[in-house]
Amino acid sequence: MRPVPPPAPAQPRPATSRREVLAAGLGGLLLPSLASAQAAQPSPPAKAAPPAKPTPPTKPTPAGDAMLTRSIPSTGEALPVIGLGTWQTFDVGNTPAERGPLAEVLRRFLDSGARLIDSSPMYGRAEEVTGDLLTTLGELKKPFLASKVWTTGSAEGLSQLKASVQRMGRGRMDLMQVHNLVDWRTQLPVLREWKAAGRIRYVGVTHYSRGAFDDLERFIREEKLDFVQLPYSLAQRDAEKRLLPAAAEHGVAVLVMQPFASGSLFQSVRGRKLPEWASEFDCTSWAQFFLKFILGHPAVHCPLPATSKPDHVADNLRAGFGRLPDEKQRARMARALEG
Repeated sequence: MRPVPPPAPAQPRPATSRREVLAAGLGGLLLPSLASAQAAQPSPPAKAAPPAKPTPPTKPTPAGDAMLTRSIPSTGEALPVIGLGTWQTFDVGNTPAERGPLAEVLRRFLDSGARLIDSSPMYGRAEEVTGDLLTTLGELKKPFLASKVWTTGSAEGLSQLKASVQRMGRGRMDLMQVHNLVDWRTQLPVLREWKAAGRIRYVGVTHYSRGAFDDLERFIREEKLDFVQLPYSLAQRDAEKRLLPAAAEHGVAVLVMQPFASGSLFQSVRGRKLPEWASEFDCTSWAQFFLKFILGHPAVHCPLPATSKPDHVADNLRAGFGRLPDEKQRARMARALEG
């Protein structure tokens, strides 16, 4: 494979915002108390277990107050099924007006039992802002921190890797990924060395483009990865054809970027009521509808919706509780978006 040049794709902001869709009366936001489901940071396993196919989500407690989890195939570690992206949303300045809402987003996110926060040096100040806010909240050790290396050359990659770990995790990081496969022949061996030395716990790769899906599939099948991150949503289902089956077969955990198709899914349902039958899988909003569709696929471990709004993160988090749609229900969900 030839190295992929470092693109800087700008995920366009939606023409119709989620705020406008929710204001149109598209489903109530029911937010019970989530504070009881906090998840403790596990210690790194002494020895990785053999790869296994992704397990189905754990059942919630009778009270429904525990977020569903799926096991990371390479170790068996339980991972809560809703994550948090930081693209655009966490690239802010130092003012209280800019950072205050983000601190509340992180507080609600972690109080729910969710853990995985994903960033990249490509995202401007997002790594730094995340690290600062987690330190201020006193929650630096609770989340599962994921970032990326996005540069060319050995020296540049090592420098960026060290900077990311310090900015975001203050010296710790759970997962490092080769962003958009940029100079992967150089960067992936370095990440593996860091994992072997115990400086990071997991290694993965990402790509935002469907044009790179053939490359991603080869990585899944040949490179013994812990994670792969790819785009998947009700509006973009190409990953179902080969990537998700390959990940399940080879024991690679799947993180999902662009779960709302860069906001276009909210535009597609503008003015429409949430189907009554969505209650069959404990869904009360369109955001939950879109996320539960993704989680209904057993190969997916964690979608990564990004937001700077506390109410939106609270809504997203509810998708990780209660029942998930089965295959018949997912087919019905897809038809509902087409109609």
